[in-house]
Amino acid sequence: MTAIPKAAHAFIAGAVLGAVVCAAPAVTAADVPWTAVALLAGLYAVCEMPARLRPGHSQRVGACPYFPVLLAAAFLLPAAAAALVPVPGALVGRAGRPAPGARRVWRAAQLALSTWAAARAYRLAGGERGLTAPDFPSVLVHALAGALAFCLVLSVLDGAIRAAAEHVPLRRAGRALLSVSPAPYCVHGLAGLMTAVLWRSPYGPVSALFVLLPMYVSSWMYAQYHRERAAHQATIRALVQAVDLKDRYTRGHSERVGRASVLIARELRMADERLELLRFAGILHDVGKLGVPTRVLRKDGPLTPEERRVIELHPEYGHEMVRGIGFLGEARAAILHHHERLDGSGYPYGLAGEQIPEFARVVAVADAFDAMTSTRSYRRARPVAAALEELERCAGTQFDPRMVDALVRALEREGWETAVTSDEAAPVGPPRQEAPSGPHRVWTG
Repeated sequence: MTAIPKAAHAFIAGAVLGAVVCAAPAVTAADVPWTAVALLAGLYAVCEMPARLRPGHSQRVGACPYFPVLLAAAFLLPAAAAALVPVPGALVGRAGRPAPGARRVWRAAQLALSTWAAARAYRLAGGERGLTAPDFPSVLVHALAGALAFCLVLSVLDGAIRAAAEHVPLRRAGRALLSVSPAPYCVHGLAGLMTAVLWRSPYGPVSALFVLLPMYVSSWMYAQYHRERAAHQATIRALVQAVDLKDRYTRGHSERVGRASVLIARELRMADERLELLRFAGILHDVGKLGVPTRVLRKDGPLTPEERRVIELHPEYGHEMVRGIGFLGEARAAILHHHERLDGSGYPYGLAGEQIPEFARVVAVADAFDAMTSTRSYRRARPVAAALEELERCAGTQFDPRMVDALVRALEREGWETAVTSDEAAPVGPPRQEAPSGPHRVWTG
């Protein structure tokens, strides 16, 4: 657990203590149906199996498709007994790194507290007698109360551990909490209610197991999604590593452009699904350099006009390389147009203003910012403040002012860590000129 910050250690310990306090009354209670507890705990452990079979996968708790089992436990069992149901599955499930043992303990405590809260909310809403003689639609209200309590506690704990372990600002963690949709949890609540009703029916617990099949299929589909996403990430990593190996001057540049692009997009409140695509666009914006001769990319002296024209072909090369990668979507347009200028004097097509795709306008600002703030073998980095001042000077001619303002606001809140991207063993020569200098032009990587 040494890789986890002390604040996260303390928070995990507090969550475990809270879970123990919540579950302790079940040990001495006389009315706990231990057979039902064991069956539901085993059922949840079986549902966890697809996650255990996913090599290298680290799943966030908030996206599980088999929470209906835990909510059924919350509806069927006393709150203290319900808190015990997720523990075995969480402790034996696959966990990410670092510190997989600590992650399993945290997951078990988090789910135990959430299930206990769901059971308490369900009973406070009057649902304790609802399963023996279901009264629709009031029984639905009871179930939704439990599901929403489950969602709230799970999300609050998830945000708190991220703030403690990843040093995420509380303000951002709070915004992430507000962005959590309760709709999936309400659906889980209804599925849990159906499981609980069947469990209490004359057909007994065996009939409730029929709910397992659609949940298991859903879990399998979720696993397939993550396998596909991991393949996407591997494809992008391979392309970026190839660019970094070929162009020693911009090593690490692509990842930082992707990060800066996401900062801008978040400030503009873009949808979450677009954030991922924009990160891909930033990471892959220079992939076309694979088509540029290595002698041109690694030249230490000034570039000739012909060599500069060759380098200016890299957006088109990049677009051709990724044309067939369907999951990139809008990112392909950013790769092609990230060197266009707002005044129409950019390349490759001389687009102007709103003709330039939104993603390309974001990546252009992120690209120029990182190029100016990175130390390379042929020049020293500019301070962040100076780079932002230069971006603001060129806003309206080279860059979209809205994107520049968004980056300024994001960096005021998040800060930025500059980096050395040059090859330390690179020979020292005359300053390299990647693009012609002139009024209202910023160097871009």
